[in-house]
Amino acid sequence: MRVTTRILIAASVLCLLAGGPLGAQTPTGDPPDRTARLSYMEGAVSFEPAGENDWSQASLNYPLTSGDRLWTDKDARAELETGNVAIRMSAETDLTTTSLADELIQLGLAQGTLRVRSFDMQAGHEIEIDTPNAALTIVRPGDYRVDTFPDQNVTMVTVNQGELQITGNGLNQTVSSGQAFKLTGTNPVAFDSVALPAPDSFDQWCASRDPKYLNAKSRQYLSTYVPGYYDLDPYGSWEVVAEYGPVWYPAGLPGGWCPYRYGRWVWVEPWGWTWLGQEAWGFAPYHYGRWVQIGPRWGWLPGPIVVAPVYAPAFVAFVGGAGFSVGVGVAAWFPLGPGEPFYPWYHHSDVYLRQINVTNVRNINIANINVTNINNVHYRYQSVAATAMSANAFRNSEPVDRNMVKVDSQQFARAQVIPHPEINPTARAISAGTAATHPPVSAARPAIMQHAAVAPGRAPANESAVRTPPPAEANRAGPPTTRPPLVARTPPPADKMPYSQKAPAMEEHPGRPLEPQQKQNLRMGQPAGPMRDQEFPPHAAPAPHAAPPPHGGKPKG
Repeated sequence: MRVTTRILIAASVLCLLAGGPLGAQTPTGDPPDRTARLSYMEGAVSFEPAGENDWSQASLNYPLTSGDRLWTDKDARAELETGNVAIRMSAETDLTTTSLADELIQLGLAQGTLRVRSFDMQAGHEIEIDTPNAALTIVRPGDYRVDTFPDQNVTMVTVNQGELQITGNGLNQTVSSGQAFKLTGTNPVAFDSVALPAPDSFDQWCASRDPKYLNAKSRQYLSTYVPGYYDLDPYGSWEVVAEYGPVWYPAGLPGGWCPYRYGRWVWVEPWGWTWLGQEAWGFAPYHYGRWVQIGPRWGWLPGPIVVAPVYAPAFVAFVGGAGFSVGVGVAAWFPLGPGEPFYPWYHHSDVYLRQINVTNVRNINIANINVTNINNVHYRYQSVAATAMSANAFRNSEPVDRNMVKVDSQQFARAQVIPHPEINPTARAISAGTAATHPPVSAARPAIMQHAAVAPGRAPANESAVRTPPPAEANRAGPPTTRPPLVARTPPPADKMPYSQKAPAMEEHPGRPLEPQQKQNLRMGQPAGPMRDQEFPPHAAPAPHAAPPPHGGKPKG
């Protein structure tokens, strides 16, 4: 039986567009709506997750969040993007995504070369790049380049298009299109206008990436704030279906393909278990919208084009329970279909619950997400598109298609929908399931300090006669052994705790990230305390005299 009480999408969308949340102001503690997709890698690129001090190989389509860090080795390049903003790294660049909040992208550039292309910015939104010399705040869409040489205490900035503010100790300047400048020192920071440098090979590569964003056919079907929208064009096609509107059909799928089967599960705070698709296009269709099977074909339905999208770690429901047993510990899930509600397995408010559902469903009504009886929700793909794998392979972030467990469709149909697998991650799942690396850069992140600004001024124009060229590449001595602190305008968020500090408390409730008050208790040196959130669907009561789950949180049954 389907739920009869429904929420009309149109009314919810109008509320969001008016700037008002659905019923109340969004509480603190909700996950951000935004992540940054790692969209391109060339050469050796290393990744260090927030809160950790170990490097591993970076993975395409990984959802970067606040506090994550990337290093590009010699002759390497990388791109991360949020749909409307592309952030490109040249070789030997050390970048931290200090804060990826709904209205702020804050980046920490400790060394190397960065080019930021902002295609669009909503009113009140900013991009901040913190360097060892000053904080650079992008306030208009445009094209910007930053080169930082910490061993020489120099930062070079080029504004090809747009406008940014420079704030540091004793400095507050506004720089517009067609200007370049050099920053030296920190106490105070010296500002010198220089000639606009000629494009090099990195600039040319960045420019070659822009048409993918600007000319993508997919722009007419979904919000350009959805990361990875431009990668849909070369790997599939769009058709308009009367019942659903625009549908994207991926091409070249292997036999037996269904959503959330080719990839692996990784652990990303604050969401916890997160799907990492292995397909080149495998970001947008797994973190936004819904999947639908039309005849023999799978198609993806994007969310409303007029709404800023809300990212989800995966639009799936997990199954398990006492009656679901195939002889080994397993994790099992299936994709959510059109109109089926998504219940997050991490801390969230009621406002967030409504927003993440209404911004990811298009042209239809969504089932009432306040239902209290899970049996009232009809899941169309529970028995026809479910996937199961070994619990041990799940917790170790192993590829799903190589570790699948065969389960009869009737068993899937009878299984209970559960809040999440009762499985805690291993270190491998926290590091994106990849091999360790040892780049020539410290695992310790640079410290961040706030500046002391003076009254704003404007950079002098037409200063080509006082050009100060950037330090020659041959003069770069490589990564300094000690990193100078980065200068920030915006206070950075608190550092995330290492997983090892949270792991003992997570044994009480495996497979679910700790809630904000539990993390705060740990920061204060106190026990984490009990979970307060009421999960939906609720956990099934354990069978009488059932043995407790083993260390590591394997699923019951």
